[in-house]
Amino acid sequence: MKLSLEGRRAVVCGASRGIGRAVATVLGDMGASLVLVSRDRSALDTLVESLPGGSGRHASCPLDLDDTRAVAAEFAAVAAASPVHVLVNNCGGPPPGPLFEADPEAFVAPFRQHVLGAQVAVQALVPGMRRAGYGRIVNIVSTSVREPIPGLGVSNTIRAAIAGWAKTLSRELAPDGITVNNVLPGFTATDRLASLFRQRAEASGRPVEDVEKAARAQVPAGRFARAEEIAWAVGFLASPQAAYVNGVSLAVDGGRLASL
Repeated sequence: MKLSLEGRRAVVCGASRGIGRAVATVLGDMGASLVLVSRDRSALDTLVESLPGGSGRHASCPLDLDDTRAVAAEFAAVAAASPVHVLVNNCGGPPPGPLFEADPEAFVAPFRQHVLGAQVAVQALVPGMRRAGYGRIVNIVSTSVREPIPGLGVSNTIRAAIAGWAKTLSRELAPDGITVNNVLPGFTATDRLASLFRQRAEASGRPVEDVEKAARAQVPAGRFARAEEIAWAVGFLASPQAAYVNGVSLAVDGGRLASL
């Protein structure tokens, strides 16, 4: 079975690094033409040139997902230029900390970035998916939608909101041949994970190595994921072969989740 996105156009958010960059690489290798979104123009331009077809096939879209109006305007322009068939919603998580201690204002920016940003994105892009008879919306979320992660109170709350949003949308868009699914990465070797480990180490007074070892011990596979392993799951969900997979939250976590 060959997974191909030849002739398809995809928007990948948070594409400048980590899982987003890996997703862009995988979808590019599958033949999609890409619109890459991130605040880091330089990193996007470098990534574009590294992908098959370079700037003749792919485009950078420097954009702050916190700015909902800018996201709506930019994505409308992207859709007007040519239909988008695949949308990958992905952006960095909120700062860590206990939920009870979180200031109410700490929820506002992440909600705008994750939930409202995704909402205006689909409103701009779904009409083109409907006309094309093909649509794949894949959200990079977190295993916390199944089992909340200690010390990530605001993030657990926002990620759960995205999961509920996606499940609802999957049922509304299914008659149009558009699927909406979530990928739930486990511990993945990215800058974000390294930063969380450093913060946990500082808060507990333990060496970073001990924090990493304790986290690794929670994973039956005995290691952290590589970013491309998350991206391969996204690639399948974006493909024609995944047409009957809809409304799911797929954990890619090495077996760490204890729940079914």
